[in-house]
Amino acid sequence: MAVHKRYDRNVLGRGLDDIGNGRGLDALIDTGEVRTQGSSNLNEIPLSQISPNPNQPRREFDEEALQELANSIREVGIIQPITLRQVEDGKYQIIAGERRWRASQLAGLSSVPAYIRTVQDENVMEMALVENIQREDLNAIEIALAYEHLAETTGMTQEKISERVGKSRAAVTNYLRLLKLPAQVQMALKNREIDMGHARALLSIESPSVQIKLFKEIQKYGYSVRKVEEMVKMINSGDDVPTAKKAVTAKAQLPEEFNVLKDRLSALFQAPVQMTCNQRGKGKISIAFANEEELERIMNAIDSIANR
Repeated sequence: MAVHKRYDRNVLGRGLDDIGNGRGLDALIDTGEVRTQGSSNLNEIPLSQISPNPNQPRREFDEEALQELANSIREVGIIQPITLRQVEDGKYQIIAGERRWRASQLAGLSSVPAYIRTVQDENVMEMALVENIQREDLNAIEIALAYEHLAETTGMTQEKISERVGKSRAAVTNYLRLLKLPAQVQMALKNREIDMGHARALLSIESPSVQIKLFKEIQKYGYSVRKVEEMVKMINSGDDVPTAKKAVTAKAQLPEEFNVLKDRLSALFQAPVQMTCNQRGKGKISIAFANEEELERIMNAIDSIANR
């Protein structure tokens, strides 16, 4: 077995005093309490001996966010060790911390601090799922697929899954129902082109073809969740999509210049923007963000406008 040196906890915070009050570090690296997850020793493991967990719930990693994390790792090192399990002599698989592992490679590190834990195969997916839901920003479809995989591989009921991941049974059920939506709707939800509220409303329609028709209307006009819910009620009462659209949009028709403004704001903030307006001209603007990095980007855009 390869011999690895014990990792000195004193170096975990190296360089923190030099950071000052720079904004954004906490959004990149969680400096909260480190959970060892039952591991005994903290070791430094070569990156070449580590492989990702093929059942990791997260399917995609934001390249820009990874690069930002890599830059921080170059400056201050790894703040929180990753968690591994040994799969064979000198080989390890990630249980939690794949983002840190990937960013460490970008940062040019040769090894990373890691907790080593011995777990059974059937527990690995569960641990990875719990870790990611609590500490990462999985999109709704990734969470749904993870729940489904967890149920299939472990035989857990929805009630048991809800207990293990700290969610209500209704929440688990709602996520799993998303997988019944047409593929193009799932892709839009995955890419955060629509919200969970939109998806739940579409699920109330039995016909997949009608779901797709209404989904295309949402994409084209950026309907709010409330407006889609109103349209779904009318559709389920016997109206078709065009009739429901006319009835709902007649209540609060956005002038064309508002739609242009909404598109410009979406491009400016690089995020979905929703606008509502009543007949007296009163309304609101909402900007959706998926994680702290996106929120910080939006705030920077607002700051740049304010400083002009």
